[in-house]
Amino acid sequence: MDDMVGAWATAVAEAELSSPLPRRWAHTQGVAERAKEVGQVLGVNAGLLIAAAALHDVGYAPRLAATGFHPLDGARFLRDEHGAEERLVRLVANHSFALLEAEERGLREALAAEFPLLEEPLLVDALVYCDMTTTPDGDRTTAQARVAEIRSRYGDDSLVGRFIRRAAPEIFASVKRVEAALAAQPR
Repeated sequence: MDDMVGAWATAVAEAELSSPLPRRWAHTQGVAERAKEVGQVLGVNAGLLIAAAALHDVGYAPRLAATGFHPLDGARFLRDEHGAEERLVRLVANHSFALLEAEERGLREALAAEFPLLEEPLLVDALVYCDMTTTPDGDRTTAQARVAEIRSRYGDDSLVGRFIRRAAPEIFASVKRVEAALAAQPR
């Protein structure tokens, strides 16, 4: 994927999120900034990561919220309204261990059938890293602080709270793998 796809992804995300959900848009911009930094470890997939980072939360846009599960709603929007590339759509659909939340919502089978997980572990981990090291306001944070913030915002007994507690070990492992890959890069 090239710079034009990244620019397109940013424009789509901005159009859908900036006015109705300015804080979500701020988070999205921060996640895309992390993706630009992390792209160095992905080589030819750097552009794909940046596009996925820009679009990962587009399903929160009020006009797109058909199921109320933003990874699924966003992926369907990208596939159906934009004919987006399959790998990009699958990354958005499955970002940050969405299958675990889909299970909590009774949507796991639908998500897995429509948008199978990508078999590209570092690419998948990189999107988790970018999302889970960015605050709701777009600032840099640690994965531990981000998980704590999500738990605090939603409550431990909520659907999202249950999901994030289950996903936390996987999130931390993904972040650690990306940090190791970044550390191994020549300076």
